Amino acid sequence: METFLIRALQLILSFSILVIVHEGGHFFFARLFRIRVEKFYIFFDPWFALFKFKPKNSETEYGVGWLPLGGYCKIAGMIDESMDTEQMKQPPQPWEFRSKPAWQRLLVMVGGVLMNFLLALFIYSMILFVWGDRYIALGDMTYGMKFNEHAQQIGFRDGDILKSADGKELTRFNMDMIRSIVEAREVTVVRDGEEKKILLPELSLLDVAKEDPMFVDVFCPNVVDSVLAGGGFAQAGIRKGDTLLAFNGKPLSSWNEFRDELGILKAQSELEKKTSGEFSLVYSRGGVRDTVDVRTDTGFKVGAVGGLVDYKPTELDYGFFASFPAGVELGINTLKGYVSDMKYVFTAEGAKSLGGFGTIGSIFPKAWDWQRFWEMTALLSVMLAVMNILPIPALDGGHVLFLLYEIIARRKPSDKFLEYAQVVGMFLLFGLLIWANFNDVMRFLF
Repeated sequence: METFLIRALQLILSFSILVIVHEGGHFFFARLFRIRVEKFYIFFDPWFALFKFKPKNSETEYGVGWLPLGGYCKIAGMIDESMDTEQMKQPPQPWEFRSKPAWQRLLVMVGGVLMNFLLALFIYSMILFVWGDRYIALGDMTYGMKFNEHAQQIGFRDGDILKSADGKELTRFNMDMIRSIVEAREVTVVRDGEEKKILLPELSLLDVAKEDPMFVDVFCPNVVDSVLAGGGFAQAGIRKGDTLLAFNGKPLSSWNEFRDELGILKAQSELEKKTSGEFSLVYSRGGVRDTVDVRTDTGFKVGAVGGLVDYKPTELDYGFFASFPAGVELGINTLKGYVSDMKYVFTAEGAKSLGGFGTIGSIFPKAWDWQRFWEMTALLSVMLAVMNILPIPALDGGHVLFLLYEIIARRKPSDKFLEYAQVVGMFLLFGLLIWANFNDVMRFLF
């Protein structure tokens, strides 16, 4: 319950920041062009609001709604989620959105997306300024990588050190690295001190990301690093420094394989309603082999840590001004990666993988961690910017699409058309929202 509350609070705080900044972008450009803003709300307020106030001599009512599906900035003379069609029946007024030139209306509509992206760049810059950048370079991972059966069929081998993908250097183990490999036609690795080129077939990032064991992982040696007193390994006589050789007769060459086999045992035992399991383990100590039976603790843990290596990390520190170009580069790379992944959303598998608030909340850490919180907020800000600029009616991108049509064709779409488009767009968005959260429920249940 505590974990749920911590993640929920992080999600609400992050979402609130993003909504304020996004709607603030619309508000800024609207007021810049002297367009009246009637409401500025965090979250939606159908029927009632949790809190609202209107400053003296102000045209704008500020408030907090009860439905946390976004926020809105009600701009006079515009068909938006408020669906205030009565206002549109009145003669246009000079302070209304519809009375302004198309280029001004265009800036008002892209203001939210622009501010979200600028926010992401600023957050990334401040993360680098405060915490710097710390990672283990792929070239320094002398044990190389661990590849699953699919990757080995393509041509990878355990212990390969990843060097480049289509000539682009691979520097660190993260999703960008996996994306670069999946999208490449040729990957260069260092094997036994020599460079080898591996030709790749067409791969899908969505399929590769779901593979278990992972397509590629950091290779962890099959050596026990520490043993917890009273745990399964300790009771079986396993000590620090022992090398694991076989699990239930299946040879082990890495700690990765030991974890995989333990996971298979756990899945099989849970089908039989068991809370622990037992397996035969062959190990080596000082060149002498022995076989023992190990019984796992509740939760299928063995009370041991292994596979650790003492790689030297690369540490980069940034001064205040130096953090901005580095943050901009990081933000742009994040944007490119997310835009590249958008193509999977429009596939059958992509639709199944969509997640709602549960999925978004799960990306936040179980314990409050400010660095991780800001990293996730920056990522969500990029995602929100991209999603909002999609040319779908009811989203900012839909309004932008109609404004571009107006600029090119030199005539406005009718108010009735815009009203119908808004209704269709909202229907599609709510349908997508229901589907994404339905996926979350199904994942929880099954």
